[in-house]
Amino acid sequence: MAISTSTPPDGAPGAAHPAGSGSGTEDQRRSTLLHRLDVRVAPYAFVAPFFVVFAAFSFYPLIYTSWISLHRVELSTLNLMEWVGFDNYTALWDDDRFWNALLNTFTIGVLSTVPQLLMALGLAHLLNYRLRGSTFFRVAVLTPYATSVGAAALVFTMLFERDFGMINWMLSLVGVDNIDWDNSKWAAQTAISTIVIWRWTGYNALLYLAAMQAVPRDRYEAAALDGASRWQQFLMVTVPGIRATIVFTIVLSTIGATQLFGEPLIFGQGPNGVTGGADNQYQTLGLLLYEEGWKNYQMGRAATVAWAMFLLLIVVFAVQQVVKRVLARRA
Repeated sequence: MAISTSTPPDGAPGAAHPAGSGSGTEDQRRSTLLHRLDVRVAPYAFVAPFFVVFAAFSFYPLIYTSWISLHRVELSTLNLMEWVGFDNYTALWDDDRFWNALLNTFTIGVLSTVPQLLMALGLAHLLNYRLRGSTFFRVAVLTPYATSVGAAALVFTMLFERDFGMINWMLSLVGVDNIDWDNSKWAAQTAISTIVIWRWTGYNALLYLAAMQAVPRDRYEAAALDGASRWQQFLMVTVPGIRATIVFTIVLSTIGATQLFGEPLIFGQGPNGVTGGADNQYQTLGLLLYEEGWKNYQMGRAATVAWAMFLLLIVVFAVQQVVKRVLARRA
């Protein structure tokens, strides 16, 4: 007698299902969904803290400063704002102190940036050679950068003191009379530029050194086989190889020169520090901003100076991009 072995079709009451097949499919879908969320959302979660901090401490103050610049606001009554539109900007345009501060910022920037970057380039070239104790020298050149601006400015202020400063003492050995570094325009700007050069040369030198070490060695070997001297290798191989880093340091130095504040403030030793000397001979845009906001209590004008500095940096960046494209086309 034959025995039937047929099984009921799927979905029939007697049909058998693998144990846990439904829950397994749900777990798989859930795992796939979590994987997609991890791939798509996780990168945004990682960078979100930066944007939150940037929005809170950079973007919002920038927008709020632009709003204040359109009002007449005093430091003692920040909650009282009087709408003046662009009157603060027109008044700043007609203010001789603004143009004087702009010129001082430019001259101090040139006096500090050009020698600083040239010295950093030469220093990095020397550190790029195999020297004994190279790690010590690399740390040593970074020491001024680690020094606070207050300490550095105080030390250099004493060095440039008119009657008992070491700089005038050294100059007197070669027959130079005492120089009044604080009250003379070019002497004061030179002294302030010296502080900036001392603090930032080592930092830029390490940036150049890192870029030089990334230049392939075979380029130097090919140049040596062609009979190029060390100086020619430096001009034809090293400088073109670190061109991007040089542009980067120029941008950083330009921003730093525009925001120069601590060095001239401490160099002035008191009330003259805020005004940049008795005749504003070394007052920078940063000092003018401080004077308007925290000495004259005019926060609207101070915000206007801040936005003028910001717009100035945008113009400098735009000019740099134009020059960069022109040079790239000629090359």
